Amino acid sequence: MIKAIIIEDEHLVARQLERKISLVANDISVIEILPSLKTARKWLMENAEPDLIFMDIQLSDGISFELFDYYDLKCAVIFTTAYDEYAIRAFKVNGIDYLLKPVGENELKKALEKCRRLIGNNPENTLAVQELIKALALPGAAQHKYKEKFIISVRHQWIPIETSNIACFSKDNIYYLHTFQGDRHALEYDSMDQLEELLNSRQFYRANRQYLVNVDAIQAVRLHENQKLTVILKSPLKIEIDVSREKAPAFKKWFDR
Repeated sequence: MIKAIIIEDEHLVARQLERKISLVANDISVIEILPSLKTARKWLMENAEPDLIFMDIQLSDGISFELFDYYDLKCAVIFTTAYDEYAIRAFKVNGIDYLLKPVGENELKKALEKCRRLIGNNPENTLAVQELIKALALPGAAQHKYKEKFIISVRHQWIPIETSNIACFSKDNIYYLHTFQGDRHALEYDSMDQLEELLNSRQFYRANRQYLVNVDAIQAVRLHENQKLTVILKSPLKIEIDVSREKAPAFKKWFDR
């Protein structure tokens, strides 16, 4: 039996992940759910290292990477994150797996299969996470380049629109950008995923399949009894964006950073 812990500050997200693990992997036992860096440090000090850790990146009291300053962890680690495209790419390069919230069962199965191979064949391979932490700490590591402007076609002209002036992106058969002034312009892109990769995930959030929203464009968030959310954009934009119950905790963490 593989012993695992979950480090996650959103209780609902942690319980959902625990339930999905039990559904797709009967050989993994979640022995503890830890809601903060403080509780994680205390638990790791008082208990034997588990075989596997599911570790959220952004916690309420800091960044989970700080745990590696206290402990020389040799166990397999699956990072979970609602954003930060650069970190995701780094994990893939270094052989460390990740789950993008909300966690899908197929992605979870693949991540667990990879961890079984690491645990069964050569646990020392998981030490690549230490190299990842070092890489992220280098001065140039965070200098990820995001798209600064988008070019639109208007009356046989190419017009640049600064990314900072884009309130949101939407999909309605084709893709559009919406400026803070309320203008809408068509874009030639193949997918919302392609657009998402070009943007700073601290500034833009994938609210649902149809919308990427700029945090500075949000006027208010309406709460519903079924735990869904509606994001209301600032005037003159007449746009309301639904966020599902499953994505609501991740959205709240992104919005309240």
